[in-house]
Amino acid sequence: MSIYNKIIDGDIPGRFVWADDICVAFATIEPHADGHVLVVPRDEIDKFTDLDDETASHLFKVARTIGKVQESVFDVPRAGLVIAGYGVPHCHLHVIPMTSEKELSFDSARKDEPQDRIDAAMTRLREGLFNAGHSAHVPEDMTSLK
Repeated sequence: MSIYNKIIDGDIPGRFVWADDICVAFATIEPHADGHVLVVPRDEIDKFTDLDDETASHLFKVARTIGKVQESVFDVPRAGLVIAGYGVPHCHLHVIPMTSEKELSFDSARKDEPQDRIDAAMTRLREGLFNAGHSAHVPEDMTSLK
């Protein structure tokens, strides 16, 4: 079982901004920028190249939806998307609010980011998603899907 399944199942704490039947989105513990989230399929699928067409399309649509809100909430010109796949053997899309391409580099990951800063960024993003009409997919409790 991947660490992402443990987060989805509530065995490890997560900060959720999106949840539906196919995927969830939650904060990364080493953000490249405020508001950086991972879009993760609920099913444990190792690589994005192993996704079926429907799931791949859905993940991209959710990432795009979140990216649009990130641009507004964090006042950035773009949201970036990275699919790397080496850190955890469970497909995940990094959606990153960005002011330059340097935020897409894994060298820009903020190690030991204060938890209250991550919480504040996720609260802003959750409110932005809610206000943009996506309330059905914003979990009531940021730390639980139950």
